[in-house]
Amino acid sequence: MKANPGGQIPPSEVVGRDKLIGELWRILERQSVVICSERRMGKTCVIKKMVAEAPEDKLAIYRDLEGVRTSLEFVELVFHDVEGHLGPTKRLAERARRFLKELGGVEFKDFKLPEFVAPHWKTMLTSTIEDLMEHQEKTVIFFWDEVPYMLHNIKQNKGKDTAMEILDVLHSLRHTYPNLRMVFTGSIGLHHVIRSLRRGEHPGDPTNDMYSMDLPPFKFPDAEMLALQLLEGEEVRSDDMQGVARAIAQAVDCIPYYIHHVVDQIKRQGGPVNAETVKEIVVSCLVDSNDIWHLRHYHDRLKEYYEHDEVQFALDLLDILATSEHPLKFDELFNLLKSRKPTEDREMTRQVLTYLESDHYILRNPDGTYRFRFPLIQRWWKIYRGLT
Repeated sequence: MKANPGGQIPPSEVVGRDKLIGELWRILERQSVVICSERRMGKTCVIKKMVAEAPEDKLAIYRDLEGVRTSLEFVELVFHDVEGHLGPTKRLAERARRFLKELGGVEFKDFKLPEFVAPHWKTMLTSTIEDLMEHQEKTVIFFWDEVPYMLHNIKQNKGKDTAMEILDVLHSLRHTYPNLRMVFTGSIGLHHVIRSLRRGEHPGDPTNDMYSMDLPPFKFPDAEMLALQLLEGEEVRSDDMQGVARAIAQAVDCIPYYIHHVVDQIKRQGGPVNAETVKEIVVSCLVDSNDIWHLRHYHDRLKEYYEHDEVQFALDLLDILATSEHPLKFDELFNLLKSRKPTEDREMTRQVLTYLESDHYILRNPDGTYRFRFPLIQRWWKIYRGLT
């Protein structure tokens, strides 16, 4: 197995996720799923492996939605995915095509849906799913990657009403067809997008029928095993290969993406390695001016997805937790926050802490104390923010 930081991992090389995948299949027997986790945890690898190895009684369809910017683009992708799966049975999306002909007066033959369909996207989407479900005895599962990015893009381009309507239509379809499932994944918390869409006239949550699951880092033995397999696959030389693999897993909090990166850097560096080599490589990546681990998104996304008056609260709270030598109780944290900025707004502080927890920045321990979830990100935050 070769190091492949940020690249496509073949399903056969996705390790350490068998138990979680088994749990996902069990949940999908009864309902749809939202998989939420921090970037680089391997969400895409997991769902691609599920699609590639789906049971015989499941029709699994994968699509990356990160680049979708309009409702018409989304419907277009669904339409062609459906026709792609109806094709082997010599069928087409008959309802959808009939609807297109009624709108345009001509037979539809192109790849891109014509622009005149845009105002009627809801009917087109519903007709397309109906076409698939009518000809399918298996449980149909749409694995849609990066749904929050798509919704955010649509909100920016077409308004929040359109983005919310997409969620509402999908919610309705899930309730119409008992053997239809959807899996939404997202690096950006879906809760941020829904929160922004619900302001005003949208009080409901159109994903309240879906099971929310967090995708955690690897268990330590799996992280160590992955590091060892990559080191051996890259023919790295060491007097203590197991020790180096252990050092890698520990240094990057068992996050698979960073394991691939460290092994890749070891291979590039050449020569024999030891645990000290791992420490040096991790430090060099944390301070790298080119941000090869793409860590600045932890900082930059706050302004994108948090409200204006929440951003400074979030920055201050993270700064405090990053420099604390031990987890902090709420009152300790709030008092330290007040020493930085004049505030008595305890409820805003609680609200922002909840968001930071949902976004995987921080963790609330069983005793109610708060800390950074990942020591690796805590180290980077201190470096990037110039904290001592």
